[in-house]
Amino acid sequence: MEGEEPPPEQAAQSLHARFYRFLDSNGAVIKPLNPYDVGKLDAKTEVQLALDKLPETQQIGYIQENTEAGGGAIDELIAVPIFSSDTGEVISALVIGFKPLELEDKHTGMKSGLWTNGQLHLPALPKATHATLNDKLAAALANSNQGENYFRVDLGGAPQLVFYKRLNPASLFPPAYEISVYPLSYSLAQLHRLRWQIGGAGALLLLGGFVASHLVALRLSVPVKKLALDSEENREKRKRAEAALASTAEELQRSSRYSADASHQLKSPVTVFRIGLESLMAREGFKPEIYEELSALLHQTHRLTGVIDDLLLLSRMDAGHLEIASTPVDLSQVVDEWLDDLGALPDSRDVKIEKEFPRGLFVAGEKRYTSLIVQNLLENARKYNRPGGRIRVNGHANGNEVMLTVGNTGRTIPPGENIFERFHHSSTPSAASGHGIGLNLARELARLHGGDLRLVRSENDWTEFEVRFSAVDGVNGVA
Repeated sequence: MEGEEPPPEQAAQSLHARFYRFLDSNGAVIKPLNPYDVGKLDAKTEVQLALDKLPETQQIGYIQENTEAGGGAIDELIAVPIFSSDTGEVISALVIGFKPLELEDKHTGMKSGLWTNGQLHLPALPKATHATLNDKLAAALANSNQGENYFRVDLGGAPQLVFYKRLNPASLFPPAYEISVYPLSYSLAQLHRLRWQIGGAGALLLLGGFVASHLVALRLSVPVKKLALDSEENREKRKRAEAALASTAEELQRSSRYSADASHQLKSPVTVFRIGLESLMAREGFKPEIYEELSALLHQTHRLTGVIDDLLLLSRMDAGHLEIASTPVDLSQVVDEWLDDLGALPDSRDVKIEKEFPRGLFVAGEKRYTSLIVQNLLENARKYNRPGGRIRVNGHANGNEVMLTVGNTGRTIPPGENIFERFHHSSTPSAASGHGIGLNLARELARLHGGDLRLVRSENDWTEFEVRFSAVDGVNGVA
């Protein structure tokens, strides 16, 4: 109880109860003989401790003291059932009141508080907007059956995002919510400034590229003509110039790789950017072309989120932070699920699928990462196939290993091309080219499972990959 100070070494880890009460068999509060020993409460506050029935499990609730004055202190309640030692039935309950932990701001400018019994407790919010937000919350919570959500509201002429989350689901006490108010003014200004910066940078790059290409064309036109007519000495100079250009291109590629690896820092800003775009899309009064532009930007944020997720997974593996929970995974089921989904893709090609795969072929690993390996191989086989082509999937156990091969017709891979290099782009680019991280991610995940991924062959209209997994002893079935 408050006033009973623990030793200094335990003070930081101790919770002090402000009061406690016992409930009778009907859930009503049992009046204490000496309120000072159990924490004094006024009558209206004490009534809020009662329940319609005794709880069978621990319950959490919140009450507000001094309700007549408004804006009183908030107490957090824990109701614990008391069972009969003879019958095992609930015969009473103990309700303990604590001062709730302070809600920390999760973002700069965010204000947090509590909402319970139809009243908002958020001291950091100006009084002028307190009543308005309380009414908006009451309407939103009355029309929602979700435990957490958010909505947009204007407070004091400024746009805000209001997040709410149920703190005591399935409790016998009245529902209580954590409320967070996030101002959108800064994000909208950032969005406006970003659009201008992107537009300005694009215009400058376009102008610079035009001027540079014009100057380069003027400078190289005469040497190129002379190189075509000059002797062996001039041809050697041309080779050295090409080697220098290739070296410069390699340096630029390494710089681009470094920038891409750093993109994991973009996840939080992209999330905030997406929420801001969704909020603007829900707002009425814009012109149709504005909604089209917002929709295009929102599509790009979802696409960028997928790339960032893959990069973050690679970063975790590079840092050694990704651990595999080795459990039996039914590789046959995983392959069947992805083959079923393959034809449902919007850009699915007309290809024939051949499968030689026994049932009950289990590997040791984690299902979501094993599924990601299979997904990358099958999607590549579909993406780089030709119309009317075919995909062949084979699987078999070989001692302590399980072999999965995926082959497809279509464009062959030139010898010596490092397709497993991160951010690799084909020397013969096509409309199906991706971001260049799928095969690298699949191989790294296969190695993390104790296996490997390799290109078996690519010639005569046929490309085939093989991935090895560790088998599960005594589990694999017979084909």
